[in-house]
Amino acid sequence: MTDWIKKALTKTKQQHNQLTITEPDTRLVYGVKFAIAITISLTALEISHLLILRTWNSEIFSAITGLAGTITGIFITQKT
Repeated sequence: MTDWIKKALTKTKQQHNQLTITEPDTRLVYGVKFAIAITISLTALEISHLLILRTWNSEIFSAITGLAGTITGIFITQKT
């Protein structure tokens, strides 16, 4: 399994010497990939805003913070 997002979201459970592996839905994997790509894009936008205009944009930062919380919540709730 070379996809690290799919691997991180995969559940493994061992019961009575049997290992069961539950793979995540492909829509969830694509959603997480999209959220990570948007977070990277917004971070690049914030950096360019700082370099060009020399001011902090709080709206971009709040979007980055919200997406980071969403991605973290997905990883935490999927593993339990």
